[in-house]
Amino acid sequence: MKLNDLVGEFGIYTTGEEQTLLDQFEGPALLAQFDQRQSFIIEGLIKKSLISKVNVNGQVYLVKNEI
Repeated sequence: MKLNDLVGEFGIYTTGEEQTLLDQFEGPALLAQFDQRQSFIIEGLIKKSLISKVNVNGQVYLVKNEI
């Protein structure tokens, strides 16, 4: 039996700012293109496993995880 069968549906809480930033991700994006406030919000999304950091040739890309 899978955990999803027992729990049913669960969601990950996101603030309005987090959701707005998360909705902007269409594909891979460079971390350097975001300002300091957005980078702080992105760190929270990484901790919630909604976004992943990918290092390619010394550049850090952000990729939205599938839910």
